[in-house]
Amino acid sequence: RYVVLTTKHHEGFTNWGSPRSWNWNSVDIGPHRDLVGELGEALRERNLRYGLYHSLMEWFNPLYLADKKNGFKTQNFVIKKMMPELYDLVLKYKPDLIWSDGDWEAPDSYWNSTSFLAWLYNDSPVKDTVVVNDRWCNGCSCRHGGFYNCADKYRPGTLPDHKWEMCSSIDKLSWGYRSNMSIAEVMDEASIIEELVQTVSLGGNYLLNVGPTKEGVIVPIFQERLLALGRWLDVNGEAIYESQPWRVQMENSTDTVWYTSKGPVVYAIFLLWPRDSVLKLCSPVPCPATRVTMLGYAGTLKWQEESPGKGLLITLPYMLPSPLPPQSGWAVKLEGV
Repeated sequence: RYVVLTTKHHEGFTNWGSPRSWNWNSVDIGPHRDLVGELGEALRERNLRYGLYHSLMEWFNPLYLADKKNGFKTQNFVIKKMMPELYDLVLKYKPDLIWSDGDWEAPDSYWNSTSFLAWLYNDSPVKDTVVVNDRWCNGCSCRHGGFYNCADKYRPGTLPDHKWEMCSSIDKLSWGYRSNMSIAEVMDEASIIEELVQTVSLGGNYLLNVGPTKEGVIVPIFQERLLALGRWLDVNGEAIYESQPWRVQMENSTDTVWYTSKGPVVYAIFLLWPRDSVLKLCSPVPCPATRVTMLGYAGTLKWQEESPGKGLLITLPYMLPSPLPPQSGWAVKLEGV
């Protein structure tokens, strides 16, 4: 329920009319539009949170390259270019989230990260609402930040003790658009759902990237994948949105069943349809009042204890025989376990 736009990547082109990026921004050249502002307005009309990605470094900027050559003892790039743009973004667009990147070559004392974050959280117009990630200097990732990214496509394996986000890309090989992309290099619907479910079960948020073309078009294959994920969430979103990790995140016997919870309700999300249409869950402890339903299916499901006082065997709805496996990912809702 949030969208993050790349306001400026490592090449320094800004997608708003930055006064510090003369003739290298989307208002002076290209579309002649303030893309950061326009997207923000459209998102807020739909009650979506707005995040701004911003690269601290710029690959080709002479000021940055000179600072780098000086071992980051000078700060001409930070003072004249980078920081003024970051303040400009916050004051102009009031983001809900700042997704910092391009931090790894220099310490926080070079970037002035601590003074910026102190202003952001104490005096900025978004001080009470904004959240930030963990990419603010070398050695910062996975240690400091409102939420952790740790690394691109990071998978923790066990439940982290700090809020985190998994950033992934539908194009397996790139974050930007590639005209030579092949279908084998595009994540399929089942893989995207699997990544989402595993991330949310472990308490993470899922940020899924698409690279638009230079004309700003989201190509049909990316549209198809995003719409498919949206349809899946229409049915199963109750097990995802506003959920919390449960005491068990996944079934030890298999990595195809993952759990989420919401108050007393537990959701078991299974990624493969069991061959005999009986879902075996070892972790929940049932009671006589236990009620089992399936999201998107009317009526209750029959269940029995797998062994005395532990586990469930759930009889799933009958599915018509088909040579193709059914689509990926279903959620059963467990009440009274």
